[in-house]
Amino acid sequence: MSNDELINKFTEYLSWHRNYSENTVSNYKGVLEKLASKYSNLLNITTDDLRKYLKIGSNLSSKTISARISAINAFYNYFLKEGIININPADGLVRPKHESRLPNVLGIEEVSSLLNITVLTPFDARNKAILELLYSSGLRISELTNLELSNIDLDDALVRVMGKGRKERVVPLGDYAIEAVRDYIVNYRPSLNKKNTTYVFLNNRGTPISRQFIFKTIKEECTKKGIKKSVSPHTLRHSFATHLLKNGADLRIIQELLGHENLSTTQVYTHISNETLHRDYDDHAPR
Repeated sequence: MSNDELINKFTEYLSWHRNYSENTVSNYKGVLEKLASKYSNLLNITTDDLRKYLKIGSNLSSKTISARISAINAFYNYFLKEGIININPADGLVRPKHESRLPNVLGIEEVSSLLNITVLTPFDARNKAILELLYSSGLRISELTNLELSNIDLDDALVRVMGKGRKERVVPLGDYAIEAVRDYIVNYRPSLNKKNTTYVFLNNRGTPISRQFIFKTIKEECTKKGIKKSVSPHTLRHSFATHLLKNGADLRIIQELLGHENLSTTQVYTHISNETLHRDYDDHAPR
């Protein structure tokens, strides 16, 4: 098989048998295509070849290198299990250590400022609904862009999303999000729905919005509101979880809401809350 055929066979396996998300499959494919551009036959690569490849562009972050190793290791493990190769050359690779940095979060006042959008046009209504929904429910960006009208039940205040590994979960909606989403869907979305689609959030051509568009929208709103932090859709997800925890929500409930498979992933928010606690103490303790 050619390199292209090998990569396609592997990514089809990830999609249909392992239920990996489109984003993960796309990321893995990108890593393997870069590797294939350096070597004519991926099945004849040695561990030393892989080490040399990973040293190319050594300015890459340890997180990026670890992600590349994960993709490469999964690729060779698949063909090892299929009996096409006898050794996984990625077995000898060591993932670099990297510092676990706490995710960036917004304060309550910053969130209120960011979400305070005056609705004058269909685009204003759409952007307000997007930001309210991201913060109210802690959705991932891919979950939001793939939302269809049937996924949202405004009467029962629920949104049904397909998360990582194609695992479905139901997340409650807050009052502000319900109001913003209802206003957009009822009063403004019809004028954007030029293609008669069921996707919720549409661009000016009537097609579903992209991930890049949401990043751009958030950046523009932050500039308007004078928010200097680097804010992404995931920042709103982190802020949602941190504010829930700070106000007494149980960690396992937050795990369910975010769709984390392991509680250890959710526990990062306890560190954020502890950091906030120390900062508030230092700022306000009398002695």
